[in-house]
Amino acid sequence: MADAHADDGPALLLTDFVNTLDVESGTDGIATPGGLAGWLAERGLVPAAAEAGDADLSVAVTLREGLREAMSAHHGPREADFPDDFEDALAALPLRIALTGPRPALVPLDPPGTAAAGLARIAAAIVDSIAEGTWPRLKVCQEDSCRWAFLDTSKNRSRAWCSMSVCGNRTKTRAYRARRRSPADRPVRDR
Repeated sequence: MADAHADDGPALLLTDFVNTLDVESGTDGIATPGGLAGWLAERGLVPAAAEAGDADLSVAVTLREGLREAMSAHHGPREADFPDDFEDALAALPLRIALTGPRPALVPLDPPGTAAAGLARIAAAIVDSIAEGTWPRLKVCQEDSCRWAFLDTSKNRSRAWCSMSVCGNRTKTRAYRARRRSPADRPVRDR
């Protein structure tokens, strides 16, 4: 999938950030402090010379997984089950409210060259996404082996998978096969 950049809009930035971990392949684009710094720089969130430390990486991973849980909760009436340290990670980010422009906004406090300031811009994108109305449309694929983040652009906001042709097909095929099993092949339930 294409990379989102800071100027592509908050929803695309948030999905791109969550997708730094490809659950299916186990590939993590921000597995190291250097990987995090590079990812932030590629998206214009920090200058190319910016560095990240272990603490920045810890905050980033917690932020990413908290966002994944929030997006998962957008599929229905259930509440997000945030990691215990998610709110601590948000609280650690250097943000302030700016009362300039057409509406209040969150802006980073740290100098723009720090990884913490880049992560603060990701956190600020949550509020920007809410203001744009895209926040409830940010979801993760319901296929457990995938969990890819996407923007649900369907008219009725009912999209469940990142791709109907891949993950939707997998889910439907499994359900079909389960229905087609003979009664002798089905597991016996304890009553």
